[in-house]
Amino acid sequence: MSVLLKAPAAQAGTPHKSNPQVVETVATVLDDIRANGDAAVRKYSEQFDKWAPESFRLSEGQIAKIVADLPSTVIDDLSFVQRQVRNFAQAQRDSMHDVEIETLPGVRLGHKHVPVSASGAYVPGGRYPLTASAHMTVVTAKVAGVERVAATTPPNVGTPPPISVAAMHLAGADEIYVLGGVQAIGALAVGTETIAPVNLLTGPGNAYVAEAKRQMFGEVGIDLFAGPTEVLIIADDTADPFVVAADLLSQAEHGPDSPCVLITTSERVGRETIAEVNRQLQNLPTSPVAAVSWENHGEVHLVETLEDAFALGDTVASEHVQILTADPRRALTEMRDYGALFLGEKTCVSFGDKAIGTNHVLPTLGAARYTGGLWVGKFLKTVTYQEIDNAESSAELGRICGRAARLENFEGHARSADVRAAKFGADELPWTEHRFTSEAATVGQ
Repeated sequence: MSVLLKAPAAQAGTPHKSNPQVVETVATVLDDIRANGDAAVRKYSEQFDKWAPESFRLSEGQIAKIVADLPSTVIDDLSFVQRQVRNFAQAQRDSMHDVEIETLPGVRLGHKHVPVSASGAYVPGGRYPLTASAHMTVVTAKVAGVERVAATTPPNVGTPPPISVAAMHLAGADEIYVLGGVQAIGALAVGTETIAPVNLLTGPGNAYVAEAKRQMFGEVGIDLFAGPTEVLIIADDTADPFVVAADLLSQAEHGPDSPCVLITTSERVGRETIAEVNRQLQNLPTSPVAAVSWENHGEVHLVETLEDAFALGDTVASEHVQILTADPRRALTEMRDYGALFLGEKTCVSFGDKAIGTNHVLPTLGAARYTGGLWVGKFLKTVTYQEIDNAESSAELGRICGRAARLENFEGHARSADVRAAKFGADELPWTEHRFTSEAATVGQ
């Protein structure tokens, strides 16, 4: 049981339901791109972004100049963060092993991890140029072994956004486009005369980008269905309200609909955090956004025990969960529904978003109940193979498979199995006059 020390002003709606107007607009744009290719992409880019260059793809020379014009500290910082992302993604990849086992004499079953051949990386612009999304979607894809990564970002007031372009380039993107919105998603998913289609779309975006990915899902793969950024903090009496407030606001500034929730066992921490949030909003440059998020979607819950806090946290299933308690690692064993855990006061969600190396493309809208976030494995297909080179095993499996298939009225399946029992085990085939020679059973032994 919990007591609300601060309730959200906005009533919970139906976040999984798309806005009908957005759905219709996206469908129209995607259909136009499917029918008219580059011409449609150019039309919508000019309409929505006032951007219609001769080519949306940047040349090597253009990229080199953009990167060269940036301060060396910017390049150094981007490179540092990408090393952290690359190192962790490589560790994840190294943990994934191909498998082959012999289950019966001469019966080998295996699986391999095969990268998709092409992925698309959307790096948002708009209010915030999310360069970190380039690290998460391009670097990780390259570590997985994706041969072609096409990255795209919206123009910034009629020009390519330098920091985003540099981030995509340093991350290893094979193609860089200055193209945003639904037209970018459509071009990458469907393909045009000048943009080859990809197999997997990754990266966050606004409601239109998210809806475009939703509508294209199935024709191509996507990383996640994205909603507003979320943060949940679980705190006990040892937590510092000043730190808690700063961490809540760090995510509230993402957008006016970003949930920011505190669950605490300490009424003092809860009430002092509420007061501290209001103080910090006074000089936060992004307070016009963060204050709306806090007012409409901020919550502070008071619970009796940490067990209650962890249980309520799993019910929320937040994208980001910070644990500010005396023993933060308890959450590793007592929680299961979250996008990513941030354990202890020395780390924070901002580190995960910008610097530390884990992937920040994470499940929202309760999806943490059934999926984790983007990782190197998302760019890999785990495919199986089977091989039998023992005649007796093939014959015995043929007999068993034949009987099992007939239980399900799949006579064609059964006959395919019967053939192995007959060819490699000298069984009779009652449904045909065909007979195998006696030498056939020795094949493959």
